[in-house]
Amino acid sequence: MLRREFVSGLAALVASPVFAQDSSAAAAAVEPGLQLVDGDGTPFGSDTVLDMARKLAASPYVPPARIPDDWTKIEYEDYVSIWFDARNALWNGKADTPLRLDVFSPGLYFPTPVGIHIVEDGAARPLAFDFDVFDKTDKFPDLPVDDTLGYSGLRLRAELEKPGIYQEFAVFQGASYFRAIGTGDIYGLSARGLAIDTASTAGEEFPEFRSFWVEKPAPGSSTFVVHALLDSPSAAGAYRFEITHGQPQVMEITAHILPRRDLSNVGLGCLTSMFQYDQTNRNRFSDWRPAVHDSDGLLINNGAGETIWRPLANPKTLQISAFLDNNPKGFGLMQRAREYRDFADLQALYHRRPCGWVEPMGDWGAGSVILVEIPTPSEVFDNIVCYWRPKEGLAAGSETVYQYRLTWGAECSYGAGLSVLNTMIGSGFDNHGIVVAIDFENGVNVPEDLTELDIRINASAGAHSNGIVQRNPETGGPRLAFTFHPADETLIEFRAQLYHAGAPLTEVWLYRWTA
Repeated sequence: MLRREFVSGLAALVASPVFAQDSSAAAAAVEPGLQLVDGDGTPFGSDTVLDMARKLAASPYVPPARIPDDWTKIEYEDYVSIWFDARNALWNGKADTPLRLDVFSPGLYFPTPVGIHIVEDGAARPLAFDFDVFDKTDKFPDLPVDDTLGYSGLRLRAELEKPGIYQEFAVFQGASYFRAIGTGDIYGLSARGLAIDTASTAGEEFPEFRSFWVEKPAPGSSTFVVHALLDSPSAAGAYRFEITHGQPQVMEITAHILPRRDLSNVGLGCLTSMFQYDQTNRNRFSDWRPAVHDSDGLLINNGAGETIWRPLANPKTLQISAFLDNNPKGFGLMQRAREYRDFADLQALYHRRPCGWVEPMGDWGAGSVILVEIPTPSEVFDNIVCYWRPKEGLAAGSETVYQYRLTWGAECSYGAGLSVLNTMIGSGFDNHGIVVAIDFENGVNVPEDLTELDIRINASAGAHSNGIVQRNPETGGPRLAFTFHPADETLIEFRAQLYHAGAPLTEVWLYRWTA
């Protein structure tokens, strides 16, 4: 059920960016396109959404209106046969407005209409729902169109690489999911506004962004502001996203969380991704590609100053790991495999998937970075979740503000120490033990004589060799290799790091091996 919910929140999002040429001639051909509701609008200020969230939190939860059941019973092939015509975008053909706003159709995995409002000159006006802004094939079923329908999300486009060509860079659709890319990337991992009871035996709760407010940008701006109102049975929330596109793309996020009940298992800065296999578990899958994943590791820059790299796993049973910390400097899911040859996939282009880095702003206090790894047989399923879990949780009736910077892009090294480039695990020669090989990047601090390096390896169980360091002729950096014998152990926690002249040279490498 948990995996199905992850997929249902994401499956219908477009996998590759939309490109649309913008011109007055093209705009005129499809007038009127998206339109605002007539009227002067309602006043909108910096606390408008927060005031709404406070009122929601002080009242019993009321489920949102849903679209007709016929719309949710369609097949995936039906849903992808209807799409937004980019010529109908808000502000299409408006040369003085640097943003184009698209919308998504309701249906299938997206049963909840969301409000979308435009803020200009201190007033907010809603977008009117118009089914004619969508194009569709003759395979799309004949479904009822009534007043219960609404848009299921929004997409933002701007001139990222060429004048007059508007490419998408961010999407908000499904529960509290949103995803973004740095210029030149394609969509991979996603983020969520709030995670509640993730991997709980009682079932996970998925809060929903109920309404959005997009501020009309100033001419020439590359930074855009989106506000969102969140609601769920357990909490309400007010969010502000300040989004600057580029490589990387940077979001500065302010989240006000107002719980209706005590929340012990709550997640902030939540990221969701997919990891099926790489050279750590390649032997479990019969596939022509050398690796399949959107992300390959969890990176943590903890409050104590350590930089930790934890390669992701696709376990045989659910795994939950907690990395205790106090005021973390950052954490995120990285995609360090960035060469075509790492995947050899001409369609999925996994080497162009972005990394996601969460950088807390202000005091986040004590808590844990949580990593959830769910077994998956296929790349179709998102099976990786990471988030920050406050030690004391969030109390009912409280109001807590979290601010963080979320960076999407190709950059995959944060913190200190030589980065881990790759981890390989498999049987040794003649099945003599299990070999672990860890490739680190090269750097100016790497001595010519690698025997000067101090190898530090710790394991929670089993027996392991002292390890050996050799230079990788392709990367120029050091490779640490060691052998271990698990005997009857079914789970072993490993920690390894290289030192030079008494100081750490590399990131801390952590790994949980399971039989």
